[in-house]
Amino acid sequence: MDKLFPDNHISNPVSCYIDYFSIPKNAYNHQKEVPLQFIYQIMGKESSERIQTSILNGLEKKVLIKLATIQPRWVTSDMLTYLGVVGAIICAIGFTLAHINIHYLWLSSLGLVINWYGDSLDGTIARVRQTQRPVYGFFIDHSLDAVTIIIMCIGAGLSPIFRLDIALLVLAGYLALSIYTYVCTILEGKFRLTYGALGPTEFRLAIILLNTICMYTPWIHIQFQCFNQHFGVYDLGAICIGIFIYTAYIVQFIKDRRILAEQDPIKPYHPENQ
Repeated sequence: MDKLFPDNHISNPVSCYIDYFSIPKNAYNHQKEVPLQFIYQIMGKESSERIQTSILNGLEKKVLIKLATIQPRWVTSDMLTYLGVVGAIICAIGFTLAHINIHYLWLSSLGLVINWYGDSLDGTIARVRQTQRPVYGFFIDHSLDAVTIIIMCIGAGLSPIFRLDIALLVLAGYLALSIYTYVCTILEGKFRLTYGALGPTEFRLAIILLNTICMYTPWIHIQFQCFNQHFGVYDLGAICIGIFIYTAYIVQFIKDRRILAEQDPIKPYHPENQ
């Protein structure tokens, strides 16, 4: 993304963040909004490094750019963002209807594809057309990301495949990791799209694979008992996803805590100066 305000580059988002709260309240006209330029700076949006390390990143990027170039002119980023939400709803409906017929999981998989199409293409089409709206785009995209993951996880929990409590455990981990990512975007100027070799696209493909296996194998009937609780094979898969998410959170937190502690060291306390 091109720098929108190159003459006012903020190299240390932490200092910018601290300076913001040291500004007297009467420094701004309360009838006006805080200047967008300052919002760009404090969010680190001018210089945010997009960290994308997933397995399919290279191939996915090429596909998305190609898709963006062939979209009709009337297709906008907002339309694609909301299409991603529609895909999440279709996915949840497919999961729920699987109680009636297991082959409704094809509808769930279709919803995941639609969700990927809208959620992944909305930012790409803006960059290809050079119509980026960094603040608005960041707000609308990631606000609705939370809505879509809630819809899909609840739908999965209401399906015959996953237990609701396990689906909600995965949801809690995803939301915690999302909050952590947004905090780091502000403080470090880094927007981490993936953790390790797996990202949203890989997880969508994993769920589609699980749906397909579930429809054409008898594995859904395999049950395990642990601590007087019954778990299916797919519950174990969801638990593995949850373990990955929480582990990524803890490992990244420990690493970033050390870095930020060095950047913002503890100050000595001198009670005689009080």
